[in-house]
Order: sequence, then C-alpha cells, then structure tokens
Amino acid sequence: MKEKETALLLVDVQEAFKDEAYWGGNRNNPQAEQNITLLLADWRSKGWPVIHVKHNSKNPSSLLHATNPGNQIMDFARPHSGEPLFEKQVNSGFIGTGLQAYLDEQEIKSLLIVGFISDHCVSTTARMAGNLGYEVFVASDATATFDRIGPEGEHYKSEEIHRISLASLHEEFATIVRTENMLSSAKEGSYGNL
Repeated sequence: MKEKETALLLVDVQEAFKDEAYWGGNRNNPQAEQNITLLLADWRSKGWPVIHVKHNSKNPSSLLHATNPGNQIMDFARPHSGEPLFEKQVNSGFIGTGLQAYLDEQEIKSLLIVGFISDHCVSTTARMAGNLGYEVFVASDATATFDRIGPEGEHYKSEEIHRISLASLHEEFATIVRTENMLSSAKEGSYGNL
C-alpha cells in the first residue's frame, strides 16, 4: 500500500452517538474516540489524506437530523482546512455523495475506516468500498456499536454485534486491524505485515 494512496475515512463521528440509551444502550469500545484521535493525529502529522463523512437524517426527530445538536461532528474530529466533508442521508458514505469521485480524482486506492457505528454505516461503507475495488481496512477498536433487539425480541449485546459485524467484513470486504497495528505499520512505511 502506497502511503500517498491511503486515506483515513472518518464515518459519522457525531455528537448523537454519545447518547447510548437512544441507540440501544451498552455501547462497546469506550476507547473508540481515543483511538480515532490517535489515528487522526498520526495521519495529519504525516500529511496523509483525511476524509470525513457525516450523516444527516431525513427524520426530524432523529438525533442525527440537521436541526438537532447531535448532528454536529464531535469537537476532536472536526475537519481541518483542506479535509473534505461528504454529507449523506443513507448508511453508505458512497450513496448521494461525491466520495467515490473524490477518491478517484485524488488517486486514492486504500481506505482506513473508523467511526460509528460498526454494524451500520461503518459496515455499509466498508462493504461498498470493497465492492468498488478499494483496498479497505477497518480499525476494530476505533469503531463501536450498541445493544440490539432482534425481530423476535431477543437481546444481543453490543460486543457480540460488533465482533460478528467485523468478522463478516474480514477478508471479504476489508481487513480488520487494530489502531496499534496501523500506527506501528505507518511508522515502518509498510502495511504488508498486518
């Protein structure tokens, strides 16, 4: 993987996801924001591409609706000058946005995806990126999810949902990595040993 072709893609790092109860409670990976911060600082220090995706819900009662405070990007992850922001209304960062055109124009072939939430927008964006031919990495400890209730009322714990979602992506749509692997590989200038 060439360094200049690798972009850090932040998906939906928005205030709404601080409200655990709204999304189902019991969020896993409480260190996700810290790991996103580490990766973001590393990418910026090297001048590597950083790209942001933000969700604007069509539902006025959603915390992610543009009129609600939860729509705002978390302070630590706000785009810096020159970092593009793509706004979406569905799960995939590629639908209804200029993300694919931007990546192709910049000759970016590889993505490291972080953000919220692992089984929804992170997974959907990673799957579509893989299908479009990009080399995709997802940092397992820089994303998170919440408990879920199944169609028959069964209760699924967030960590179980998270692990299964990432297992479904791994070696099919993306390579699942950890923050420390990406930081140490970045120092060595090679991602081949992940």
